[in-house]
Amino acid sequence: MFYFDPKYIFFVLLPGFALAMLAQWWVKNAFQKASKIPNMQRITGAQAARRVLDSAGLAYIPIEPTHPGAFALSSGATPNLDDHYDPREKVLRLSPDVYGSASVAAIAVAAHEAGHAIQDAQGYTLMRARSAIVPAANLGSQLAFFMIFLGLFMHISGLLWLGVGAFALSTLFALVTLPVELDASNRAMKLLTSTGLVDRTEHSQAKSVLTAAAFTYVAGLAVSLLNLLYLIGLASGSGRRR
Repeated sequence: MFYFDPKYIFFVLLPGFALAMLAQWWVKNAFQKASKIPNMQRITGAQAARRVLDSAGLAYIPIEPTHPGAFALSSGATPNLDDHYDPREKVLRLSPDVYGSASVAAIAVAAHEAGHAIQDAQGYTLMRARSAIVPAANLGSQLAFFMIFLGLFMHISGLLWLGVGAFALSTLFALVTLPVELDASNRAMKLLTSTGLVDRTEHSQAKSVLTAAAFTYVAGLAVSLLNLLYLIGLASGSGRRR
């Protein structure tokens, strides 16, 4: 299997691992640093999200805490940030490290998720496109490597290319996700300023958290592209060998 191909190991697996580790370190470092700084309003992430949503006319969107099983920052572990906006149920959910914390990190993450709610309310095109891609991308990611393996094993070029196409759907999802996340972060920074939740110093600290978070999507897209290019080369080489 291609997992043992030196080209895959050195040009895809190792660079991908390095990017993932860098993204994880950056997010952990930025969040933990900003989590130790109380915001000037002394309000929690949930309260900040409520203020941002209300300012955008979205008072009807509830804010809920996620399961309490997330690691606390005091434990020294990487924060388990299960923060998200659910466009189907129209609810914003915040992890314990964000929901009840009055830190700059908490209000930055909360405002970012509120930015997704605003995107949804305003019919942001790329967010709708991402939601539309989700089912196909999930199915493609589940079937891609099975079809690729079967295509290689049985020497069926068409099945191999079908697997590459299925994997390409997950790359497309990552490609569409990146601008959606960047836009939500830009909205968050503007809303934090316009609602008076941060001053100039806190603006910089909040932005550092969101920039680190954005890099995780950049890294995810880069890893997906590396895999896709490798798979295209694998399928092309298989076709030439026939």
